[in-house]
Amino acid sequence: MSTQPKAGAVLFAKDVARLAAFYAQVLAVVPKHAHAEKVVIEAEDFLLVIHAVPPAAAATLEISAPPVLRENVPVKLFLPVRSLAQARLSTQQLGGGMKPADAEWSGPDFRACDGFDPEGNVVQFREVAREPALAS
Repeated sequence: MSTQPKAGAVLFAKDVARLAAFYAQVLAVVPKHAHAEKVVIEAEDFLLVIHAVPPAAAATLEISAPPVLRENVPVKLFLPVRSLAQARLSTQQLGGGMKPADAEWSGPDFRACDGFDPEGNVVQFREVAREPALAS
């Protein structure tokens, strides 16, 4: 039993249900709690809370298709997936996307690629490295 709460993040959304469905499907997890204004997605090591933007602010937000990427923000999530190739397919089917496979890069124990969700939030997806990265 853990002695500390899980780490996590809160992501504010105009369309809570759509964004929660996107992350739950791409991350291959089932939401732990789901309400109209908040959905909690729990993975083994973290929680992702999709929370509604206040109605007055939501009324001023326009989400285009494809969405305009929110690249100039001070925070970017990185989230684990079982497969970058599968995540690439899922993100596209669910209104988001990922950079092509040739944009993937390797860390010490993972392979990563940037993508985005249906509201334009930039997110990095990471899979476990199949082979350890070589030291420089």
